[in-house]
Amino acid sequence: MIVTPKRFTIDEYHRLIELGFLTEGDKIELIRGELIQMAAKGTFHTVCSSILCRQLDRLLGDKAVIRGQDPVTLLDNSEPEPDVVIARGKDEDYLAHHPYAEDILLVIEISDSTLNYDQTTKLAVYAEAKITNYWIVNLQVRQLECYSHPYQNAQGKFDYLSKQIFLSNHLVTIPGFEDALLELSRVIGG
Repeated sequence: MIVTPKRFTIDEYHRLIELGFLTEGDKIELIRGELIQMAAKGTFHTVCSSILCRQLDRLLGDKAVIRGQDPVTLLDNSEPEPDVVIARGKDEDYLAHHPYAEDILLVIEISDSTLNYDQTTKLAVYAEAKITNYWIVNLQVRQLECYSHPYQNAQGKFDYLSKQIFLSNHLVTIPGFEDALLELSRVIGG
């Protein structure tokens, strides 16, 4: 007998929440049908996330929606909760549903203990959903990894064609907002 885990669709996942089986305090996200316990966030991660959201809000204002640690709905079996998302439109556009892949301009994960997971599993999920721009704020080495141009290789794996590294002393253009430059030193220090 082969034992296989139960995989959930987004509708089933939402039903578990509605029925009270999962609560906000559970810190769970749905990745490829599996319920994944999210890692606890350390002080550096929390401060970096707060500064990053504030800087993006200052740079973009009402030109886009900045969401911090809120769900996005991808494919039919993934609803991750990235650290930061920049989405089209205005906040009220997402009263009926979380942003879908086509709404998203940029996904940002802030990584320390989750770096390998964010560089592999999460990267593949975002690439499969055709998220055009995915950033990882790598706290381990204080740099920004910028991924763009999602694709599927001959073996069926999803990845990004382009990866750029920016150091803490660099300015980075926010995708879709060529006049908005993010000062990395303000986010991850020098």
